[in-house]
Amino acid sequence: MQTRKLGSLETSALGLGCMGMTHAYGPAVDEASATATLARAVELGITLFDTAEVYGPFTNEELVGKCLRPFRDKVQIATKFGFTIGDAAKAERPSGVDSRPEHVRAVAEASLKRLGVEVIDLFYQHRVDPDVPIEDTVGAMADLVSEGKVRALGLSEASAETLRRAHAVHPIAAIQSEYSLWTRDPEQNGVLDTCKELGIGFVPFSPLGRGALTGTLKTLEGLVENDFRRSLPRFQKENFDANLALVQLLEQMAEKKGVTAGQLALAWVLAQGDFIVPIPGTTKIANLEKNIAATTLVLTADELKEIGDRLSPMNVKGERYPESFAKMANR
Repeated sequence: MQTRKLGSLETSALGLGCMGMTHAYGPAVDEASATATLARAVELGITLFDTAEVYGPFTNEELVGKCLRPFRDKVQIATKFGFTIGDAAKAERPSGVDSRPEHVRAVAEASLKRLGVEVIDLFYQHRVDPDVPIEDTVGAMADLVSEGKVRALGLSEASAETLRRAHAVHPIAAIQSEYSLWTRDPEQNGVLDTCKELGIGFVPFSPLGRGALTGTLKTLEGLVENDFRRSLPRFQKENFDANLALVQLLEQMAEKKGVTAGQLALAWVLAQGDFIVPIPGTTKIANLEKNIAATTLVLTADELKEIGDRLSPMNVKGERYPESFAKMANR
């Protein structure tokens, strides 16, 4: 597995998003399956594993920490704080954001216990809190670094301006935002350019369009009732059916290369810069192996342009988030 730099951290070129193992896309996977998938990921060279307190809530960190314990010296675990979580038994969705310094510390201490680790390798602010200056939040995060409880700091879905302000307080190793063939906001809002300028890593989540760009999701009927995608504009039936035509184009181009649509989509993201470390999520070893194979796929400049042009977000039907979620991004 090739490696890339996220600020001061050196990680595998591809990470693993662990959210779907307990959160958002249906029932949690059993511990044995999760253990096997994570162990296989380590065996194949993945070192970066992504979780968050809100996934579950809380259960994802516990699962990831337990499964990765035998490999602790080989891996980097990233987790996140910043949402308001109520009754854990009822909180399927966060009720708001909270990045007050005292909350930052409280979540870090709780995450350390749930993960069963002495230090969090990469600690992200999950969403920017408009009521707390980013300087105050990052200051509290920096204190955790000084105390040896956190190795590196990150932000998620923050604007370029916020990223600059945060980086001025303490070096930011990475920013995590949605980025894929059909979601290219970071290209347009200045975030990617800021990362290049300041030496900050960029970690795309949902680089496979929440599964749509793999070509395996042909109908919405297979999504369980509480699948998070059912709330997203792109996954409403009329939009989804229209977007399938774009996925078919991707499949046709992939067939010519002798690869899958998902591998082509991942290879395109990886080719956008050596500071980019995508974290596609999966609960199946077969899909994990396909994703990892994409790291060795080389695309020419002409191929990259053709794929990017034909799968342009301008041709995608529906926004990536409903308004309630969209307003929390890029601020």
